[in-house]
Amino acid sequence: MLDRDIVAEVKASKHVTAEQVLVLRRWVYNGGAVVRGEIDKLFAVDEAATEHDAAWCELFTEAVSDYLVDQVEPEGYVDEENADWLISRISQDGAVKTATELELLVKVLEKAKSSPERLAAFALSQVAKAIIGGDGPLARGGRLEAGRVTRDKADLMRRILYAFGGDGNLAVSRAEAEILFDINDAAAAADNDPAWSDLFVKAIASFLMAASGYAVPSRQEAIRREAWLDEPAGGVADFFGRMAAGSLRGVLQSYREPEGEGAWAARNARLEANSSVSEVVTAEEAEWLARRIGRDGALHANEKALLRFIRDEAPSVHPSLRTLIAKAA
Repeated sequence: MLDRDIVAEVKASKHVTAEQVLVLRRWVYNGGAVVRGEIDKLFAVDEAATEHDAAWCELFTEAVSDYLVDQVEPEGYVDEENADWLISRISQDGAVKTATELELLVKVLEKAKSSPERLAAFALSQVAKAIIGGDGPLARGGRLEAGRVTRDKADLMRRILYAFGGDGNLAVSRAEAEILFDINDAAAAADNDPAWSDLFVKAIASFLMAASGYAVPSRQEAIRREAWLDEPAGGVADFFGRMAAGSLRGVLQSYREPEGEGAWAARNARLEANSSVSEVVTAEEAEWLARRIGRDGALHANEKALLRFIRDEAPSVHPSLRTLIAKAA
């Protein structure tokens, strides 16, 4: 039992000290499992503070993600109901209230085996708020510059996109791609960190590979195949390694295209048997991408780089993209 009112202490001082973090850690984990009452108190502490010791973020994100991912049913996953709870608990008027709570959101995405696609898109939208409008916790105190993608912003977006938590498959979703394009439009004229161009092109290329007919290993399939997850070569770490650190060609190599008539027959049978893990993205996605590129009337440098990559590396390109590719040549 906690024998002091740390919430009141923090409300008075606006600061969470290392000593208070230690007391709270012992209290939260004294019984092993984290309970809802403890979570509510941690949120109250976080929202009362304007400054905190570095250890606070570690405790807060660890305890709440332990509770939400490992203890609340379904264990190991974040379902629609729990995603709704998390979004409503950490945000107001569509914006996450504190930087610590944004870090919690990313931590949950990284920890969960699966979570609703919209949860990752919501996290990505918080970075977009800081870049496009200078809003949200990332923009407070002048820590991050609006209208420009810094290395910190690019690294945070990379964590969100590569978190093993969105539903469906390992490809970047349409909702995420839409947000990335909004960010690219807003920051096109800025002196952005080179990591942004690298991330944008690879992420949209990932989206397009699915739109062009490539098959991506589904998260549900990956969860069932523990050997694939743990395998040093060809496993999930290898997949992300090629995408995150490799060349653009590594993005293409991270996808697999069925070979031979038998492979296509087996793939089609699997799709028919279980549409929930469908690996096909229809031509609608490619047509959307064609409309989205250059929507503000100009082809930006990142968009041209993306189109050149598609031209050079994709064996088949949807007709709706060919005119744009010619313009970028």
